[in-house]
Amino acid sequence: MSGLRVQLVHGLEGSPKGPKAEYLRRRFELLAPAMDTSDFEGAVETQRAALLSFDPAVLVGSSFGGAVVMALLQRGAYRGPCLLLAQAGPHFGVELWLPDDVRVVLVHGTRDAVCPIEWSRALAAQAKGGNVELVEVDDEHRLSSLLGDERFAEWVAHLAQPRTPTPNR
Repeated sequence: MSGLRVQLVHGLEGSPKGPKAEYLRRRFELLAPAMDTSDFEGAVETQRAALLSFDPAVLVGSSFGGAVVMALLQRGAYRGPCLLLAQAGPHFGVELWLPDDVRVVLVHGTRDAVCPIEWSRALAAQAKGGNVELVEVDDEHRLSSLLGDERFAEWVAHLAQPRTPTPNR
């Protein structure tokens, strides 16, 4: 798995050196651009520019980063597979829709008190073409449980492969 190129768009409390970035860095070739999370449009532009130069196999967005990834998808700036962790789109004015031609796995904690799981359920429900999958996990907003096993890495690797059912352990 180590040769797989993954770009991480971190959350408000995350960073290029945070726990999710370190987890991914140990398993994949990772780019986690630093961005000013107080400037949503600036963050979208930072990530768009990084996508052009890095060309990842999978784009991962966590919370705020999930909103940034959704904006990139909605604007046509990226069309590759995405993993969205506890996406926070509505917090940042991003509508709950995804392009039909993009494979997305949504992972959301059932006990998330920051971003209601209903947001990801609604996002999955609107999807057409069977390209959006929702995985509900028994966790809170930070999804810390994902860092203690290989599920997170398996979802990333799954997205980089031709379409098969998502591992749901």
